[in-house]
Amino acid sequence: MTAPFPSRHLLFPAFIGLYVLFDWATYIDPLYGLNITPWNPDPALGLVCWLRYGWRAALPWFIALLLGEWLVRGMPAGLPLSLLLSLWLTLGYGLLGVALKRTFGSGGVFDSRHRLFQWVLIVVVGTLLNDVVYMSLLSLAGLIPPGEWVAVVLRFGIGDMVGVLVSMPLIWMLSSADGRQRLRQTVWHYETLGYLALAIAVLYLVFGTIETSEFKHFYFLFLPVIWAASRQGLYGTALMVFVLQLGIGGLVKWNNAVNIEVPELQMLDAMLALVGFSLGIVVDEVRQVSNDLKQSLRLAAAGEMAAALAHELNQPLTALSAYGKACEFLIERNDGGQGGEMLKSAVQRMIAESGRAAEVVRRLRDFFRTGAMKLEPVDAGQLVSSVSQQFFTPLRQHGVVLQVEDMPARAMLADRLQIELVLRNLLANALDAVQERPEGGRRITVSAQLLDSKKHGKGSCLQLSVEDSGKGVSPALLARLFEPFVSSKATGLGLGLVLSRAIMEAHGGSLWAEVGDHGIFRMALPLARPAVEGQENYVAA
Repeated sequence: MTAPFPSRHLLFPAFIGLYVLFDWATYIDPLYGLNITPWNPDPALGLVCWLRYGWRAALPWFIALLLGEWLVRGMPAGLPLSLLLSLWLTLGYGLLGVALKRTFGSGGVFDSRHRLFQWVLIVVVGTLLNDVVYMSLLSLAGLIPPGEWVAVVLRFGIGDMVGVLVSMPLIWMLSSADGRQRLRQTVWHYETLGYLALAIAVLYLVFGTIETSEFKHFYFLFLPVIWAASRQGLYGTALMVFVLQLGIGGLVKWNNAVNIEVPELQMLDAMLALVGFSLGIVVDEVRQVSNDLKQSLRLAAAGEMAAALAHELNQPLTALSAYGKACEFLIERNDGGQGGEMLKSAVQRMIAESGRAAEVVRRLRDFFRTGAMKLEPVDAGQLVSSVSQQFFTPLRQHGVVLQVEDMPARAMLADRLQIELVLRNLLANALDAVQERPEGGRRITVSAQLLDSKKHGKGSCLQLSVEDSGKGVSPALLARLFEPFVSSKATGLGLGLVLSRAIMEAHGGSLWAEVGDHGIFRMALPLARPAVEGQENYVAA
């Protein structure tokens, strides 16, 4: 968003001062006394101002260029030519700013690998074209010796290109309140001091004596960049590569190392930036996908738990309705004695059922807040019977036979609400699978067996199996079945099995499928046993 007009009275003078300061700090080894130096981050500052304010930034940028020619270099090209050169640089970089604005909109810079490639392409082409015209004007004025045109084009163009590539992302982040806040949130961490300290150490290692350095150990400079990118994404990388550029430029200026291989340093800066930005973008994209997945899983959990909540509340609400009608009947009779006792008993039961409903809601709330579970002994037979009854109507409508084999008289240690959710999901998947079969061949079987500690490795467990007469799970589908958003149903989100497995693993159990000519899903949970004989407290067996 464009800042209000009064603020520009203060912003533009600050921009001019900072631009000239950048120009002075990076004026290391001018060529023929002109503005041809190996380090040019100041165009990045001008482009950011242009992206923020458009053509209104042209005049302050033009003034900054003229002041730089006068204060830093003493205007070696003379006033008329300096005016023309500054005018062209303002126009040329303004056109580059327009191209960036049209491509990236208000974002200004890249936020994906594809947009990074676009940004680099626009910056490289724009800076080189700007440089060609600039050097051609100097050559026509006789300020560049014959035959040196290509050399100065490369030196000035690469300096501008590297300065923009390395510096512009961080300057853009600092140019807005949202960017500064995000940058502060990202890098305001003790770990940032770690990779900054590492950057200083590797700069000393690689360029301890920069005048005689042959860049033999340049690869060490990638260590702090990779650290920053992998831990803090694009924002951490932008800070790191800018610090490295300042460090290298500062060493060159401090040591007056004018005879070093400038192109090698320029390309090193560029490669550090591009590798770091690529890694940072990948890290940010992975984190965004992870956050989106967590949100999708929360929504899936909300849907599944809503079904569980509806089932759990149905019984106490039905009971409350029945007791309420009984109270109305007793009040209408208005007789004392036994009728009063019956009324009192009905009211007490209403209170108990309302407390049961409140407990269900509380457990659901705790589950979403903290993932807390209420472990209790859950009888396998009662669990299967309770969930199976919910499918009575759809089973009858689709002509599906549900066979429940004898259940061992053992209890599992689990959160009943969550385990019912898992079993309900398996039965719903089986019901969908068998509908592809003709009537008479639609069958679902629920069975259970005990697993000893040697076989399962987690202590005594109870394994529940849900098998159906559907087409089964293929090896290819099995490899991806429990991945998010993988579903064989046209309308499925592919999150039910992911959520179910997460619940089972949180209970110390497991959930898996088996390849076969029919559907086979199995879930295993630890058995419960009394913590002390004769008491009702239970622990895992």
